[in-house]
Amino acid sequence: MATQKVEFAHVSFETGPGGRQLLADISLTIEAGTTTALLGRSGSGKTTLLRTVNALVRPTSGKVVIGGQDVAVADVISLRRGIGYVIQESGLFPQMTIERNVGMAQELLGKSKSDISTKATEMLKLVGLPEDVASRYPWQLSGGQRQRVGLARALANAPQVLLMDEPFGALDPLTRAEMQTMLRELLRRVGVTTVLVTHDLDEALYLADRVVFLDAGRVVAEMASTDVRSSDSEAVRRYVAAAHRSEVAP
Repeated sequence: MATQKVEFAHVSFETGPGGRQLLADISLTIEAGTTTALLGRSGSGKTTLLRTVNALVRPTSGKVVIGGQDVAVADVISLRRGIGYVIQESGLFPQMTIERNVGMAQELLGKSKSDISTKATEMLKLVGLPEDVASRYPWQLSGGQRQRVGLARALANAPQVLLMDEPFGALDPLTRAEMQTMLRELLRRVGVTTVLVTHDLDEALYLADRVVFLDAGRVVAEMASTDVRSSDSEAVRRYVAAAHRSEVAP
């Protein structure tokens, strides 16, 4: 599977002249084949930053670069075909079978029904779903199964980059844990560059190689996931304490 480095160079975003600044001079590099989690309170800019990667948000200043190409000058259709996107509640088309949902990218490329069926079967197997799921509809599946289908669809076109925005936020704790275990193994296997937005500290540390903490549209800390719990950063220590309902050590 192809994969590319993602670079944010002095990225800022304002809602309009005199509007709110949602991102402020963010510079980051996400190495190819790694997983990076974006953490922060609601309104910190996590999802806005994520959406600059697939041009759903256009920076007011600065640039986003994927594999050496500036997103601002890329063909939007080609760009998004090379980026997998997984959201909460999967975003499946309810009137389509699971096979058509998973094969949507292949269908848009003009692939034959036989090729689409073969690819859908392959991707469903990759995310741990049985072949007979292909003929069902989203409403016939559990929440966890729908999220697996959403992930299968995102990976079906062998993306350069995978974006995940709170993908497991609506799931119960047991299903969420199962999905996290499946995803960690899958990401290690396919090696796609992944950006994950989450509020869940434990999820970020379990899935990601690196963690970026955002606050008010700014990066306040960036480090390896293994360094988070021992970090001297005040912002990180407060987040860890809040996640585990403990006091911040002096």
